[in-house]
Amino acid sequence: MGIPGSGLAKGLAVTLRTMTRRSHTAQYPEVQPELPPRSRGVIALFEENCTVCMLCARECPDWCIYIDSHKETVPATAPGGRERSRNVLDRFAIDFSLCMYCGICIEVCPFDALFWSPEFEYAETDILELTHERDKLREWMWTVPAPPPLDPAAEEPKELGAARKAAEKAAAAAAAAQGEAGTGREQPGGEA
Repeated sequence: MGIPGSGLAKGLAVTLRTMTRRSHTAQYPEVQPELPPRSRGVIALFEENCTVCMLCARECPDWCIYIDSHKETVPATAPGGRERSRNVLDRFAIDFSLCMYCGICIEVCPFDALFWSPEFEYAETDILELTHERDKLREWMWTVPAPPPLDPAAEEPKELGAARKAAEKAAAAAAAAQGEAGTGREQPGGEA
């Protein structure tokens, strides 16, 4: 056992230490906080990239993403071709009263249609108003920061190297074909 009253003395010592420090009060509404880069606020939608594949809604553990679409027939691009059908997005909504900000929907999106936005001021007085439709999600897209620059010392992605080699090979083949076509021409001024 320790000395009687030692716990009280330790508590008072902590109190005295904190009383002598200068307090730091965040003047929040007037002064915006300095957010860390790539912080998670809300989920923004880049509607042009959405193909209505429904992966985000299927993988969401809270089932807070609501998507409605309809099929539209696209005419053939070439004569004699066949018509194609595609999904057209009618409704894309996220219920932020259910969302737990896990980011699974952003990770599984194969077409980069969902992004983290650092926007965090979207409080509502009614919980039913926390379901934000695609217009609001599209507005948040403009607050998404640019991706961080690539490390200059990093290794080039294999896809870029393969694409560059294929482009160089195609350019060399085109130059060779052009050279052969230039030497095979008849000279003007022949027999009339």
